[in-house]
Amino acid sequence: MKTLASRLFLGTILSSVLLSAETGRSSAAPAHHPRHVTSSHHATSGTPAKPRSRRTSMMAASEESVGVRGSRSARNSGGGMMRVETAPYAVQSVGRQYIEMRSPTSTGLDVVQNLPSVSIAMPDTSGIKGGALYMRGFTDADTALLLDGAPASLAAYLQQNVDAENIESVTMTPGSSPIDAPASNATAGTLDERTLTPGKKAGGSMDFSYGTNNMSREFVRLESGEIGNSGIRSYISVSNTHSRQWMGAGTNRRTHVDVGLFKEFTNGSTVKFFGSWNNSMFTIDAYPDAQTFYNYKHTGQGYNRTNVWDRNSTSAGNYWQGNIDSWNQFFVTTQAHIIINKRLTFDLSPYFATGFGWDGSTAGTPASTGATYFYGNGQKADPPTPLSTYWAQHWSPQVGLVAKLGYDLDRHNHLSFGYWYENNAVDYFFPTMATQPGGRNAKTNDNAYKLYTADGQEAIYRYNAGYELNSFFIEDTAKYFNDRLTINGGFKYIMSNYWDRASGLSQFTIGANSTAPLPHLSVSYKIDSHSQVYMNAEGDFRQPSPSQLSGSTSLPKNQYSITEQIGYRYNNRYLTFDISAFNSNITNRLLTTYLPNTAYAVSNAGNQTIRGFDAMIAGRDFHHFSPYASVEYLHGTFDSNIPYGDTYLPTKGKQSILTPRVLANFGLTYSNAGFFGNFSLHYTGPQSVTLVGDQRMPGFVTNTLALGYHFKPLYFLKTPTFRLNFSNLTGSVIRVGTTGITNNYHNVTLLDGSTLAGSSGASFYVLPRFSMTGTVSSDF
Repeated sequence: MKTLASRLFLGTILSSVLLSAETGRSSAAPAHHPRHVTSSHHATSGTPAKPRSRRTSMMAASEESVGVRGSRSARNSGGGMMRVETAPYAVQSVGRQYIEMRSPTSTGLDVVQNLPSVSIAMPDTSGIKGGALYMRGFTDADTALLLDGAPASLAAYLQQNVDAENIESVTMTPGSSPIDAPASNATAGTLDERTLTPGKKAGGSMDFSYGTNNMSREFVRLESGEIGNSGIRSYISVSNTHSRQWMGAGTNRRTHVDVGLFKEFTNGSTVKFFGSWNNSMFTIDAYPDAQTFYNYKHTGQGYNRTNVWDRNSTSAGNYWQGNIDSWNQFFVTTQAHIIINKRLTFDLSPYFATGFGWDGSTAGTPASTGATYFYGNGQKADPPTPLSTYWAQHWSPQVGLVAKLGYDLDRHNHLSFGYWYENNAVDYFFPTMATQPGGRNAKTNDNAYKLYTADGQEAIYRYNAGYELNSFFIEDTAKYFNDRLTINGGFKYIMSNYWDRASGLSQFTIGANSTAPLPHLSVSYKIDSHSQVYMNAEGDFRQPSPSQLSGSTSLPKNQYSITEQIGYRYNNRYLTFDISAFNSNITNRLLTTYLPNTAYAVSNAGNQTIRGFDAMIAGRDFHHFSPYASVEYLHGTFDSNIPYGDTYLPTKGKQSILTPRVLANFGLTYSNAGFFGNFSLHYTGPQSVTLVGDQRMPGFVTNTLALGYHFKPLYFLKTPTFRLNFSNLTGSVIRVGTTGITNNYHNVTLLDGSTLAGSSGASFYVLPRFSMTGTVSSDF
């Protein structure tokens, strides 16, 4: 397995290096307007091309010279909060114009928080920690999170992959996913971040930020421009962030490096490489239940970590240095688009990601747990010895590739056939160790603090879980009536070999093979140059992430969904409008439980139906103002009673968990004579937060504000800019999401007549208090 992972990782690098070896001038077409446009079902759509007599895989460069001029803001409406789309399915996206107004601490989650289908929960404002995404009754675990077409981390770790300054666009396709996407969790849809393409001119960019909670951040990006006549251009960027906890004690830090390479060939072929490294150490938050939250709301008494360490105190478990996350993450992806001839193309996209580190939490004492432990030298750990428990991971690669051939059968039909391979193996472990004398978590490889049982076994549970996946897909794109009618039909078949093995204090081995047939069909028709109708229907699935099995003695079933959508788009020089209706039927729903140490577990929860509609409207620049608004109506129900032991929870017919009926957004952007600003408002309606529906979270409103000024060039500074970013302007004390599922809040009668006792209910994300960040930035 490791040999195969190593070979595929080398393939990621070699595919870039070997293709980059060819010399020659770059194509005249800029990177964001390639002269060859693939007809992939879910390729990002731009302004419709003029009809032509024959669609080919290559536009001849030797016989004529074609100059292309365009603006990256040409597709933007609402100041970049909405973009003109032409794909035959629902697309919700934001552009660079909007991203550049956001705080540099923003993540991919921050910039999509005003799209109609989503509600976002962020635990801090520094960009060091991730958050949670809720979309159409699903979570980010049900969403294919992609970065340059490669699978990225869950939303809780999305900030590890790329800095905000290097994000070109973020696109969401709720209810659908590209047929060629390497996604094994796309029942909710897709969130696809695209990184910047290195510029042709040498230079760079830098910014410096300071804000609330003693947050400081530095960023610099250096760009090589085109290197000689090779057609190769590149950049490297480095950022460093430090902040205090917004509530309670503790500090957080993050160091991040991004590398980008781009190669153009004279025939229009391209290779794009992106790689990143992220190192972070932050305080793991304590998340409140309802009673703790209300106590904070009404009395101001905080619930997060403390800066007091007393090993004999009952509050010792809340000491911030005893609740630390230490992590290293690596991410590499390459996208090679090779034009073989006028009809035939080949795309190759290898990727590699891995992370290692640990999440440590306080775990009482031997006396409180009733356990007996010994140090490595045989000395008994005293009963009052403070303990730490961990979720830890060794170097665990997720490695794979997507290969695709595209062929123009005739002037109407483009056929593509491809293969996706992935090997995702996670080597993780749960050790119990002695806490350092000062109260800090020891490193997991520190032998001085390792503990052993009476029979000499190390106090550790070890697991190796993962899957090996093979998939084939085929798709045909047909265009008729001068390209006004587009029909995409495709089929994807996935075969997975899943395993979970335990060693250490617990030992077992389980495995399973599964398959997933995923049909795709979409149709769009351009009524005229302004209007388009579209529909799509497809099957998507989700298999549990290996890191979420957490020692399960049985593998959950794959979640499967069938989604239908129909929509209408309109755009002109004044506004852009999009409305779509959808229906999703889900079987073997997978729900995620938080394990209070930033780890998660997953289990099946019956069947579910979700339906509703989205509407978006945005205006072009009018007297320097660009408005935006969106709304979603959502209706979700459980279609079955959920198993609980040997009986069932009474859930059939109840409102689905985390499925608010209404979400709404408003935004307004201003830009004139160097001044710019953006105000955004988001509303999420009330929702159920327990499976049996006996606890609800009220609706809430969040808001952000950006103000800034672009100065005239000064010496080597091309775009000196100062901006202020504000969040939670009113200082609201509200809950914005839950950390996972909860069965019930009050006593509930199960279907066999027995009673399930009440609990403390759900644990919540709380909106951070008012924050402000000031940033000075410039290109050079």
